[in-house]
Amino acid sequence: MSEITASPNASDISTIDRILDRSLQGEDISTAGALMLLTQTHPDIIDRIRVTADRLRHQQVGDTVTYVINRNINFTNICEQHCSFCAFRRDEGTEGAFWLSTEQILAKAADAVALSATEICMQGGLHPGAKINDRSLDYYLELVTAIKSTFPQLHLHAFSPQEVEFIARQDGLSYADVIIALQQAGVGSMPGTAAEVLDDAVRRIICPEKIDSATWIEIITTAHRLGIPTTSTMLAGHIETPSQQIAHLEQIRQIQQHAIASDYPAKITEFIILPFVGESAPAPLRSRVGRDQPILADNLLLTAIARIFLGNYIPNHQPSWVKLGLEGAKTALTWGCNDLGGTLMEEHITTMAGAKGGTCLTVKDLQGAIREIDRNYQQRSTLYEALGFRL
Repeated sequence: MSEITASPNASDISTIDRILDRSLQGEDISTAGALMLLTQTHPDIIDRIRVTADRLRHQQVGDTVTYVINRNINFTNICEQHCSFCAFRRDEGTEGAFWLSTEQILAKAADAVALSATEICMQGGLHPGAKINDRSLDYYLELVTAIKSTFPQLHLHAFSPQEVEFIARQDGLSYADVIIALQQAGVGSMPGTAAEVLDDAVRRIICPEKIDSATWIEIITTAHRLGIPTTSTMLAGHIETPSQQIAHLEQIRQIQQHAIASDYPAKITEFIILPFVGESAPAPLRSRVGRDQPILADNLLLTAIARIFLGNYIPNHQPSWVKLGLEGAKTALTWGCNDLGGTLMEEHITTMAGAKGGTCLTVKDLQGAIREIDRNYQQRSTLYEALGFRL
């Protein structure tokens, strides 16, 4: 009986088919159309959406699945903020708090280079004491300079819009001042994290101390204007509604359209859904959400909608194997994703929240998962240039 109730009527089926057909012809779908797709529950309709997303992935980027050999370095978990989903942050001096020295960071980078890494991804907590000469920017520049002077071949993918705002606020600088300084020191691209959901009603609940949506967009757009590519993300599956998810996708699409129309030297390189993991998250949000691990089916449908909605402008889509596990991420490659992310080598933020995907994958792990779905693989750079191994 429930399946009959959930079945769409003939008019809805016709509308859905029209949306999917037009997307396959290269047309953009509207937010209303995307919301209609995202709220479907009938298995046959969901499978049509999956097939469409997979066909669009084939049309837009082909069948080869890419990956990057990288190392993730979280340099501190001491943080001034108290996001309701975060099990990573600590106060200075409390149990579990850490702050890596420059020497420790360089040792991790050296290990990464020994394993053929081409990228260091570096982010950390917002530590008010992380300063040199009473300047926050000088501390961050020391980290960048140390890595790039020792390992100039590494691409440094570092410091989210939230970190840029933190540095600017601490030192009384503009966002552009901070981005230019980091770029000149050797930062090659910016993680599009701290986006969470670009809806301030949601942000006031899950991360009230974080930058608002407009500030995130301003910093990302400034990075593009100044020649710093960024990624884009969405923290999904907590208190946000389907309409808020689609509104987030619309904001991301508008950012990319603006960068293209303005002929900025840099743009968004990829989109990543980051499913909420609540197992070790602070109790209020965990109890409100009511589960510890992501719902794979929900994530896969959103993955497909993201490909259909964003693919004309952001062709590279990546699942989070840390949050979904390698099997879940492998499945996402048949729902519109074309990239399996990186080896990471270590990961703290999501793992401390209770994720079961692990903290490190080898190149063979990634290649094997790709081969299991009968797709070829290609090592890539951070900016999606083909590198090294291909099969």
